[in-house]
Amino acid sequence: MISYIDHAQISIIIPVLNEANNIKAAITSTQPSHNVEVIVVDGGSNDDTPVLAQSLGVTVISSPAGRAVQMNTGAAIASGEILLFLHADTRLPTGFDTMIRTVLKPSGIVSGAFTLRIDSPHWGLRLVEWGVKWRSHLYQLPYGDQAIFLTKSAFNEVGNFPQMPIMEDFILISKLKHITKIAIVDVPVTTSPRRWLKKGIFMTTILNQTIIIAYLLGVSPELICKWYRREKFSRI
Repeated sequence: MISYIDHAQISIIIPVLNEANNIKAAITSTQPSHNVEVIVVDGGSNDDTPVLAQSLGVTVISSPAGRAVQMNTGAAIASGEILLFLHADTRLPTGFDTMIRTVLKPSGIVSGAFTLRIDSPHWGLRLVEWGVKWRSHLYQLPYGDQAIFLTKSAFNEVGNFPQMPIMEDFILISKLKHITKIAIVDVPVTTSPRRWLKKGIFMTTILNQTIIIAYLLGVSPELICKWYRREKFSRI
């Protein structure tokens, strides 16, 4: 039996801010594909990111800065029945569109993500990849750099991404877990190692886990974001 998912349009939403070095490769990875639209949501870049994206024939719109608000803005104009949220420094695998439609075809499954490959030979990042795979399968907690996808109806049902400065992907996935199992595609997306190498692999891993624990203990996302960015706390 042919499901509507077999022919469902996929809207790929890419939030960007000064991603001139990455946006071309990200958009290129969305092709070749079938029945796919690409929406780049610019948060106020002062480099050539919007121009480069437009030159590749995709839709480019503006939004206030902030990954959550940018992704929600893109989703609001998306015409696809399936939404795929792609970070600008992440590359999709060949055939991603078929993989997505295949995992969403079973009754009741409305969301998923890919496994993760980090584009660096560093051995420590192989451990990170193993940890991500374990977390995704065992705890059903893929993160945004794994190219989260879901039906638009499910996105609307959970209330979109929360308007928060950090952890928007964690909270969205946590809500989706209450709807159905989250499918994990065994084929990986490939993402840049820049955030791990900038702060250090060990420190980045510890920070990520500390952020989750702090949130679960009731610390506000705004306070967590300030701490994460090493900003000074201020009293309101």
